[in-house]
Amino acid sequence: MRERDTHGAVGFYVAGRPLCYLHDNHRGDGRVSVWFPSSEAIQEELITAEPDRFFRPTPSAAGTFSTWLAVFVDLGEPPVDWSEIDEVLREAYRNVAPRRLVAELDAGT
Repeated sequence: MRERDTHGAVGFYVAGRPLCYLHDNHRGDGRVSVWFPSSEAIQEELITAEPDRFFRPTPSAAGTFSTWLAVFVDLGEPPVDWSEIDEVLREAYRNVAPRRLVAELDAGT
């Protein structure tokens, strides 16, 4: 995995593909959020269940981020459930990583 600054955010990449972005005060929103590539089903489920925590990032003009899921991680109450974030991150990894790396993740290596 690689980390690099991109467009004012910290991005994490697997095999050259974006895994997630950490946004701190994105476009002056005063919030801290993490954005992940996601399936539409997971996106819809989490946003519907907790719209104050999960949201759809605004897509770029090219449509980038249209199927991404974002979560605010600066909420004090309720505290962030990091095990839930871990699950979302693992699903994002499965969406972007090469099959070989996904197999290693699933094997626990």
